[in-house]
Amino acid sequence: MSLRRSGVTDTRVLAALERVARDAFIPPSFADKAWDDVALPIGHAQTISQPLVVALMSEALQVGDRMKVLEVGTGSGYQTAVLSHLARRVYTIETIKPLLDEAVQRLEQMRITNITTRHGDGSKGWPEQAPFDRILVTAAAGEEAPPPLLEQLAIGGILVTPVTWRAGEQIVVRVTRTEDGYEQEEMFPVRFVPLVPG
Repeated sequence: MSLRRSGVTDTRVLAALERVARDAFIPPSFADKAWDDVALPIGHAQTISQPLVVALMSEALQVGDRMKVLEVGTGSGYQTAVLSHLARRVYTIETIKPLLDEAVQRLEQMRITNITTRHGDGSKGWPEQAPFDRILVTAAAGEEAPPPLLEQLAIGGILVTPVTWRAGEQIVVRVTRTEDGYEQEEMFPVRFVPLVPG
């Protein structure tokens, strides 16, 4: 209900968030804040996004149930689990191996079977599995989306990512690939950890 009041209208996204227990993705020391609409630390200088941001980014992605999605930045696996209820298949990349191992364990315990994971540099995407219908980046890139990710979008595909402007402010943008190039829309302000290549 809180997410609805905040402007999230996609019923599939709301249902996906209802099905994913956020407390399973949070360190025990923060269990009392699991259902608060705040970002929380998950170790390794990373965070789990607040539910509203997860909902807004998932809604902006416009995922259909037959689509193949690439997620850059597995983190705790929370956003991954939400996407798994929206898409046919989710490919997710994480650069921090211990985080990925923990996320995989959680997702397996939840018996989510339509996710494929990789340890590696998310800014390079997953060329072997391209093209993707949708790409979601859960860390802030520079002033624009990484070119390899744009290249791995299918025609008509959508990429949603935070970008960082010169003043250090971050905003989520939605990029749609067309026959002629790319169209970009500015969505809403956010605060994400940086996307670190390598």
